Amino acid sequence: MTSIDVHELTKDYGTKRAVDHLTFSVRPGRVTGFLGPNGAGKSTTMRLVLGLDRATGGSATIGGRPYTSLGNPLRRVGALLDAQAAHGSRTARNHLLTLAASNGIAAGRVEEVLVEAGLGSVGGRRIKTFSLGMRQRLGIAAALIGDPEVVMLDEPSNGLDPEGIIWIRELVRKLAGEGRTVLVSSHLMNETSSFADHLVVLGKGRLLVDMPMRDFLESRSRPGVRLRTTEPTRLRDALLRKGYEPAQGDDGCWAVAGASAEEIGVLAAIEGIPLLELMAEQATLEEAYLDLTSTETEFAATKFPLADQEA
Repeated sequence: MTSIDVHELTKDYGTKRAVDHLTFSVRPGRVTGFLGPNGAGKSTTMRLVLGLDRATGGSATIGGRPYTSLGNPLRRVGALLDAQAAHGSRTARNHLLTLAASNGIAAGRVEEVLVEAGLGSVGGRRIKTFSLGMRQRLGIAAALIGDPEVVMLDEPSNGLDPEGIIWIRELVRKLAGEGRTVLVSSHLMNETSSFADHLVVLGKGRLLVDMPMRDFLESRSRPGVRLRTTEPTRLRDALLRKGYEPAQGDDGCWAVAGASAEEIGVLAAIEGIPLLELMAEQATLEEAYLDLTSTETEFAATKFPLADQEA
């Protein structure tokens, strides 16, 4: 299968450096989440990979070759960058038929991807009558029409309803499970954490992270556990004797910083303390991402303190 390889990739717009000596690879068989604040260079990088912009320096290849050198590229790479790019006066079916004809793809494939994208019943409608979510589905159908080895999606969940978001999640996992190379750019941290195996994170055009999702979360988390018991006093005393500092929340659960679930589970078993709940706590992707990029955000809104409210 085919990988995306970016090496020392650089892009300047006048005096503005949008992409700064990026080096990373997107491998087959996994979903790579492509993250970063607005202005971090994600969309520019994807455009450079697809030959839509000319790099100032470095290289971006797909299967060892520049995208522009690929014959019938939709058979090799499927991409969604702008769902609004399709001509509004065409029907969804004719839009896809044009793409298929230009890349030597059988016309029957059009109906397959329309159905897969949930647009089977509206293929004859003009695109200008489509909602944002429907245009998004059409863009994804276009990305899939050539049954490509590589799929690149920029904000694929934009405008989709809950069912559509679940569909995207299942789709990218399915594509990766088939051994394809999948790169998904998104600002939706909860969604990204539900499907990504690997993360590439940019900040101000530079590479900040290139590692498996699990490793990234562990690297930004302090060990801790959350638990519940029917004998809180005995539990607290046992934890204090071992040097832990347990804290009880309003919901009756205890939080123990600096401890693993295994350590606490063994301690409770030795002491004969029943546990109703024992769960390792880890930073969410959103928490870890915000911690990492707190100094890399080019555009940030002013944070206002919450005003006291009278009952």
